[in-house]
Amino acid sequence: MKTIALLGTMDTKGVEHGFVAAQIRARGHRTLVIDLGTDGPPQLAPDIFREEVARLAGLDLAALVARHDRGECVAAMAGAAAVVLAKLQAEGKIDGVISLGGGGGTALATAGMRALPLGFPKLMVSTLASGNTAQYVGVKDIVMMPSIVDVAGLNRISRAVLTRAAGAICGMVESAAASAPASGEDRPIIVASMFGNTTDCVQKAKTILQGAGFEVLVFHATGIGGKTMESIIESGLVAGVLDVTTTEWADELCGGFLGAGPTRLESAARRGVPAIVAPGCLDMVNFHAPETVPAKFAGRTFYKHNPQVTLMRTNAAECAQLGQILAEKVNLSTGPVTVLLPLRAISVISAPGQPFHDPAADAALFAAIKAHLRPDIRVLEVDAAINDAAFAEACAQALLDQLAPAK
Repeated sequence: MKTIALLGTMDTKGVEHGFVAAQIRARGHRTLVIDLGTDGPPQLAPDIFREEVARLAGLDLAALVARHDRGECVAAMAGAAAVVLAKLQAEGKIDGVISLGGGGGTALATAGMRALPLGFPKLMVSTLASGNTAQYVGVKDIVMMPSIVDVAGLNRISRAVLTRAAGAICGMVESAAASAPASGEDRPIIVASMFGNTTDCVQKAKTILQGAGFEVLVFHATGIGGKTMESIIESGLVAGVLDVTTTEWADELCGGFLGAGPTRLESAARRGVPAIVAPGCLDMVNFHAPETVPAKFAGRTFYKHNPQVTLMRTNAAECAQLGQILAEKVNLSTGPVTVLLPLRAISVISAPGQPFHDPAADAALFAAIKAHLRPDIRVLEVDAAINDAAFAEACAQALLDQLAPAK
């Protein structure tokens, strides 16, 4: 028997949460109702009252409600939800969480869910689940389930949706318990960044690292992929980092749609996690269809990756900036780090004869990296393209050398 938290505004969505709670209990699990409402009395009796939620987060609920500012209430209780859920999870008092809501309820509940670790079952039934959910999910494994109709009472459609939602969260907590590995089965984790243009490199390096006894988790360098990888490194679960695809910085600099934010490359550096860094795919910036490319880039070199993605080749000036940025991020390192430079190509399409081949731009990139890098940080120049076996082997071996003292 597991305990599943029901998190929400019980003053407006209490009936619906009560229906889900009954379904969960019918499946043999306990429920813990947490009220985040700030308006009328709860429709469903909570196990943790809103006053207690506010108190645990250091909020004066009475003063908050007295200001009659719904936006302020949502923001304050969203922060409180994160505090309460994190505390309950850390104390082993809950095994999963589900919530139902519209715009405000989704903002409230997912803020709380984002405070929970990866792998902890989290389900949000929302009126917003069919749109852009990035701001609600962030880098966590929150499952967003469309409510189909508004969360505004029980009817033939909502009952069917909510019954399945209850079954889903029960299945999630049951499978989470069943799939938990024995402590002796875990291998040290290495995270790696990959793009289609660096797949061969990462796959070859992954094989070597797995053969040496590590588990390798690969993240697609699409903005959210880089953010997620940084988050996992920050969590302390990672033994080593194979960051050979730093392309997200090209989008961050030039306005592409796959930027990962200004702190990309900082987690491993600040935590002292052994890392390999390479300038993989810094030759390309991602835009959508050709008509979405900003007019200021007219006349540049482009490559149609697919109907939805247009790549722009970074020029020498941009590459010099990118080299400086990469070096400055690596300079934050408090642990072992090696920068590897693939001298023949930094992506599939920057190799000789390919559309993004630009020796001057690559030279500017490499020169800037070496010029701005701390003198004590090792730079390994490899006379190979990034996807050549020689480069992948050099990356894997360099990381294994750095990890050797810790094993």
